[in-house]
Amino acid sequence: MDGPEVLNPKNWPTPKGYANGMLAEGRLLVTGGIIGWDETENLAEDFVSQGRQIFENIRAILAEGGAEPRHLVRLTWYVVDIEEYLANLRDLGRAYREVFGAHFPAMALVQVVRLVEKKARLEIEATAIVPTAKVQQVHT
Repeated sequence: MDGPEVLNPKNWPTPKGYANGMLAEGRLLVTGGIIGWDETENLAEDFVSQGRQIFENIRAILAEGGAEPRHLVRLTWYVVDIEEYLANLRDLGRAYREVFGAHFPAMALVQVVRLVEKKARLEIEATAIVPTAKVQQVHT
């Protein structure tokens, strides 16, 4: 198995934009809470731009560990305003697909009072499973 398997119990509707569960073999790769700033710590201005930068940042971390977006098994989103998230869902989804493709791992979305960086509108933690063969290639 090179990538995770989507788990959806029989007779459940197929979720849109996320998976109910994922099954994978390999080495665990986790990120901290990633926000929408670039390598010089300049924070993107608006919600969707911050989201796109977060996706790019996660993709860069995955690459460091020999993984790709298709190896993601979970994303936990923290937003300061769920209404802002819902209002930007279409554009955010487009940015997600442009960076990660059509791979939708298990996801959770949580509204929080604020994030450490006051101007950050969202933060995402990512979990990926790197296939063992990929890990060996990166470290040899």
